Amino acid sequence: MESDGFFSWLGNAFGEAVRVIIATLRWLFGGLGQAIGDFSDGVANAIGMSPTFFNFALLVLGLLCLYSGVRAFFARSPVAGIIWLVIALFLLGGLIGQPPAPAT
Repeated sequence: MESDGFFSWLGNAFGEAVRVIIATLRWLFGGLGQAIGDFSDGVANAIGMSPTFFNFALLVLGLLCLYSGVRAFFARSPVAGIIWLVIALFLLGGLIGQPPAPAT
């Protein structure tokens, strides 16, 4: 009968240890997830776009095109730079929301 008590205690101790580990990971990654969500909402609000995955993908693509345009100008290729910057303008210009009209 004592072996039931020992194994019951061992099972409880193991279960408690697993529960503490899971609670710690949930706290750690839950805070990280909330921080990422708050950051993405802040970026979306500042730009004036809706915070969807598709819009963030277009934002990253537009920023990459902008980066490529600047690199092309530094590489002394103005035609390629202009083309990249126009593509970036189309992508990023479509994401930026219009400012609200002034109230009359």
